[in-house]
Amino acid sequence: MTIPTIIAIDGPAASGKSTVGEKLAAELGYLFFDTGVMYRAITWVALGRLNSVDDEPAVSQLANLVTIDLHPASKQDGRQCDVLLDGQNITWEIRSPKVEANVSQVSAYPAVRVAMTEQQRRIAQKGKVVMVGRDIGTVVCPKAGLKIFMIASVEVRARRRFDELLQRGETASYDVILSAMRRRDQIDSTRAMAPLKVADDAVVIDTNDLTIEQVLQKVRELLKM
Repeated sequence: MTIPTIIAIDGPAASGKSTVGEKLAAELGYLFFDTGVMYRAITWVALGRLNSVDDEPAVSQLANLVTIDLHPASKQDGRQCDVLLDGQNITWEIRSPKVEANVSQVSAYPAVRVAMTEQQRRIAQKGKVVMVGRDIGTVVCPKAGLKIFMIASVEVRARRRFDELLQRGETASYDVILSAMRRRDQIDSTRAMAPLKVADDAVVIDTNDLTIEQVLQKVRELLKM
């Protein structure tokens, strides 16, 4: 097949979509855009300025006021890109367990999703992009040339996130991460607006027992690379 100008990869947290998307984008010379960083950034700023994410109108207002920018990674420390909020680099701050535990609540707010979706679509319209998220194939880019949905058990995904934090030298609890991930899955899948679900024309890839390279090879086969 001709390589699509927009490739959408969706799936729950730690299913492998971001790592595969980043590597695929590098092979194609495409822009890698993990849309989840936008919701993480809003969650981080809400926790900092509002001390919680429970005030939906206030969080939604923040989403329409701040500017989120993505730049190629400035350091080779495991980051996939640099994330800036109003010019402040918050690349690793948005990966904290506290942000992880609250981001699904923020991403369920309709006004937040509208604000972020507008930005995502503007970037996608430029073409040559691998977009990763939870509603790319169903809402953000429903006409994407290739849609992939990655799945894995919540236990496997929690272990991946736990190992990732330990490798960065952070203190982490597997049980806490597992509990937070289960809660996040429930929120993501049942929210009224843009819930996490498989697009009718998406290809589902189960990553439970696959390495990143094996998943990437499956995608290459779909693209006939």
